Amino acid sequence: MARHIFITGGVVSSLGKGLMAASLAALLQARGFKVRIRKFDPYLNVDPGTMSPYQHGEVYVTDDGAETDLDLGHYERFTGVSAHQGDNITSGRIYRDIIAKERRGDYLGATVQVIPHVTDAIKDFAQADTDDLDFVLCEIGGTVGDIEGLPFVEAMRQLRNELGREQSCFVHVTLVPYIAAAGELKTKPTQHSVRELTGLGIQPDVLLCRCERPLPDSERAKIALFCNVRREAVIPALDAPNIYHVPLQYHGEGLDAAVLHHFGIESADPDLTRWQDIADRYDHPEGEVTIGVVGKYVGLPDAYKSLNEALVHGGMANRVKVNIRWIDAEIFEQGDSEIAAALEPMHGILVPGGFGERGTEGKIAAVRFARERGVPFFGICLGMQMACVEGARSVGIAKAGSTEFGQTEEPVVGIITEWMSKDGLQKRAKGGDLGGTMRLGAYPASLSPNSHVAAIYGTEQISERHRHRYEVNVAYRDALEEGGLIFSGMSPDGLLPEIVERPEHPFFVGVQFHPELKSKPFDPHPLFSGFIGAALQQARLV
Repeated sequence: MARHIFITGGVVSSLGKGLMAASLAALLQARGFKVRIRKFDPYLNVDPGTMSPYQHGEVYVTDDGAETDLDLGHYERFTGVSAHQGDNITSGRIYRDIIAKERRGDYLGATVQVIPHVTDAIKDFAQADTDDLDFVLCEIGGTVGDIEGLPFVEAMRQLRNELGREQSCFVHVTLVPYIAAAGELKTKPTQHSVRELTGLGIQPDVLLCRCERPLPDSERAKIALFCNVRREAVIPALDAPNIYHVPLQYHGEGLDAAVLHHFGIESADPDLTRWQDIADRYDHPEGEVTIGVVGKYVGLPDAYKSLNEALVHGGMANRVKVNIRWIDAEIFEQGDSEIAAALEPMHGILVPGGFGERGTEGKIAAVRFARERGVPFFGICLGMQMACVEGARSVGIAKAGSTEFGQTEEPVVGIITEWMSKDGLQKRAKGGDLGGTMRLGAYPASLSPNSHVAAIYGTEQISERHRHRYEVNVAYRDALEEGGLIFSGMSPDGLLPEIVERPEHPFFVGVQFHPELKSKPFDPHPLFSGFIGAALQQARLV
């Protein structure tokens, strides 16, 4: 029977619960345990798929097509365990399913209430498909005391009673702020947060205390005394140089040991060779490159979280530091001088995904600059589509565009209403719902023999994750290939372009999918490794 670890947060948001959960899972995994992490999101959206990146950061897509919280990206990157639909639940999804059951009459006339119906649904989610696991880590989004999170906390309280203390552990992430005027770390916010949690019926077993300064033994003992936990279970969590030091840092402070002590488990020391190598590659680069990311959500780094990390992974693979310059695509719509000033210092240009017309002409201008100047280029999703529009315009199709932005005489990119998936033919209405209606999840692709991408992957058959509603129109293939933009990756049925490239260019690759979603620090995605490698060659030429 799997042991459950429930992770809550207090005082303020953005303390790093997701990163903490991923790090703890990685440490347990390094001791030989089989783990899985799940995220409970209290908001009423069914999933984050229709939310603006400025509201919620990126949407992380799983192999089975679930649109999930970005924390699942941390979970996969740190553990290598592929997430799925059953690893992220929201209040919206729970209430939608309960109301659907009520309308069908499944409750046989009973009054439907938060307790027991909502809390039972949460508990069922936490325990589903866990028989072959040693540990299930359940992270509750938000902060203890948030009204929308109360059903989740109550469900965890009930589950603790049902499982027993020996099968469950509560880890509470809290803040110990430094007050400069007083010159002290203050433990009172942590005390109040734990008091709030115990008022809801939950006594934490381990406290992870985020702090800017080292936590003195006296303050650690004080927290233990007033919060009713073992002193050794009060774990200081100082800011780390980067996220890939966090597992090593938390192990050094005794986080995994405290959790195992709670369960009464004795274990050999973890094998942290993997994480030591990752930290070494990050800390001791043998060169550096600068990559310009020309996007539309550059004001919020979390909007491109997986992309940021995949570039770092590509740097690790080449043992170089990657300096990322976030560039607003709209500035390139002001004139060529702005384009040159921003992009000439770059060793590589990446145009990421996005939705809507804003900034697309700037992205097209960035593609043109990369093509004409021979700068390594990588286009992802909308970035590939804009590369195709730019390629069409370069061969005389002046009105080339995308129907995503309105009617166009030359629809190089158009909406897709039918496609084949592993579940058969999928159909979508042009004016239908937006949520969950894109081509989502893992799809196979066939690569052209002797193509650049086939050499990068080392195979001609791949599977990558998608999240888009529009596709490059295969009817323009001949015109684009005559201009040097080759369709080097296609869906197995040959109808949907998956990858384009320019063989005569140092590195010019556009992909319809999102390779950043599968990149890991210990297994960098080959396209990012290849892109950073090409940027490194560009840097040596400058």
